[in-house]
Amino acid sequence: MVLERPVTPNPYDLLPVVPDFTVTSSDVTDGAPLSDAQVASAGDTSPQLSWDAVEGAQSYTVTCFDPDAPTPSGFWHWVLVDLPADVTSLDAGAGADGAALPGDAFMCRNDGGSKAFMGAAPPAGDQVHRYFFVVHAVTKATLGVDSDASPAVVSFNLAFKTAGRAILHGTYAH
Repeated sequence: MVLERPVTPNPYDLLPVVPDFTVTSSDVTDGAPLSDAQVASAGDTSPQLSWDAVEGAQSYTVTCFDPDAPTPSGFWHWVLVDLPADVTSLDAGAGADGAALPGDAFMCRNDGGSKAFMGAAPPAGDQVHRYFFVVHAVTKATLGVDSDASPAVVSFNLAFKTAGRAILHGTYAH
């Protein structure tokens, strides 16, 4: 059975406009299906990401969000906070549980309950899901949350401290 739901909008189109910058990946092609490494059943490996340095950024936050999850609030797969401003790339696997992160960076709990990257895992037979990998340039050295903050609280803080946003999205369906 395939669930029929309206296509959800790009959630970042609903936020206040901020300057954009570029994020690239050797693992994710914008708009294309994710590789097996980024799927929960096959790897749970966060992708390699690189981005432009943003003038005025004092830190970066990296998130992965699925707005197509069958919930009113979507599903957060990854929340990495307080990356130092001189960091402009992450190796594949940087989102692993217990991974060594630069500076005072840390991961908050995803919607699956772990403080790590959780790969794509839409319900079988569901529509194609989009996975938004977003790098947020932050105007403060610290976002002002701790690792127990929910993704919603992180997002709320980002609404007031974002100097720019870079977006790359992959897709996945069973």
